[in-house]
Amino acid sequence: MTPPGEGRLGHHELCFGCGRTNLFGLLAELEQTAPGMVSGRCFIKQDHQGPEPGTAHPGVIAAALIEAMSLAGAGDLSATEVRIEAAAPVGAFVELHASREAATATVEGRQVASARTLRDSPV
Repeated sequence: MTPPGEGRLGHHELCFGCGRTNLFGLLAELEQTAPGMVSGRCFIKQDHQGPEPGTAHPGVIAAALIEAMSLAGAGDLSATEVRIEAAAPVGAFVELHASREAATATVEGRQVASARTLRDSPV
């Protein structure tokens, strides 16, 4: 993980989640807010639509949550539970807040998804 400047965290320029040159990616802007905690946002573009027209693909929201947890310093995220709670509309900013263990995604103050690691739980 390399800080690309201005306090923004990132992996590399082509990362789907945070890369600045991956125009099909999330272009997530995340900053450390405390040790092991990050906050920021990503924008849902038309390219991110899922089976319901006008809303984000659930996998895109899951990717945003996992990206945030990764940048918060989570290690192995292979056992991560994601719960999609509401649709995120195309053209909206998704606010992300994450720790090493959990993350939330909200749109205009309404929670649309959450994630948590299952490291200590059998999978």
